[in-house]
Amino acid sequence: MTRLIIFDLDGTLLDTREDIANACNYALKKCGCPERDIQEYNMLVGRGIYNLFRQALPEDKRDDEMIMKMKSHFVPYYNSHIDDCTRPYPGITDMLDTLSAEGIAFAIASNKYQAGTEALIDKFFSSYTFVRILGQREGKPIKPDPEIVREAMTGIEGISPEEVIYCGDSDVDMQTGINAGVRAIGVTWGFRTEEELSAYNPWLLVGFPAEISSAVLYDNEKRITLR
Repeated sequence: MTRLIIFDLDGTLLDTREDIANACNYALKKCGCPERDIQEYNMLVGRGIYNLFRQALPEDKRDDEMIMKMKSHFVPYYNSHIDDCTRPYPGITDMLDTLSAEGIAFAIASNKYQAGTEALIDKFFSSYTFVRILGQREGKPIKPDPEIVREAMTGIEGISPEEVIYCGDSDVDMQTGINAGVRAIGVTWGFRTEEELSAYNPWLLVGFPAEISSAVLYDNEKRITLR
């Protein structure tokens, strides 16, 4: 039975690509580097901002000093433009409404920096209760390390991995679910391909948010009936 669904944020609940791309291109320009095409950001996002900067920069500029310079330009700009173009994917709020009404708890486990994660949840999902809202934080490992999933699970006393689903749009997310020993749902509307997700044999691969709520509620009903 599912008691908790832990969601990735970028590419799963929210289409954030354009705002991330605009902020990163702004930082690249300020650092005297060529900007990236927006389509390239499908593969650049998802591994935390430091890896985003490292991959966006020209190969000969990928040193720690330049990465921190990128951060100094990116974060203030992104904080000021965090929701210019960002929106929930179609069907996300309906899915959350359906699951919430059935008593399913939610958490966030993202590689987006913590302040940005909290700001977007407050902007778009303040009507929902999340037992944990976790982003990238200094001194904490990023996904696919399973620590963030285990920390999210502390939001519900006595929960077991069998009662948890991790939901995301990338290979990193699928690896995170495997590493944490929980079921993984891969969503194909995000930044990565169906082929990338299916390579990890997720519990479920979905093309529409309603498929998540249908599968979870059906699974819960089936288990209750069997008991």
